[in-house]
Amino acid sequence: MNKLREWYEKTVTFFKEVKIEMKKVSWPNKEELRNYTIVVLFVVFIMSAYIGLIDKILGFFLGIFLRI
Repeated sequence: MNKLREWYEKTVTFFKEVKIEMKKVSWPNKEELRNYTIVVLFVVFIMSAYIGLIDKILGFFLGIFLRI
């Protein structure tokens, strides 16, 4: 029973500290959030295209190598 009480007190303390820290966070406004989202989507698209291209090239050469 003592371990359960200890776990409960630690959990309550954790959430109190989370609440305090969340008040310190600098949240982006709507325009910043939109801009950050566009940047992330753009980078994901570029990286996906790059990795896909490298995969196709390596797959092509591997196919040639395995036929020999």
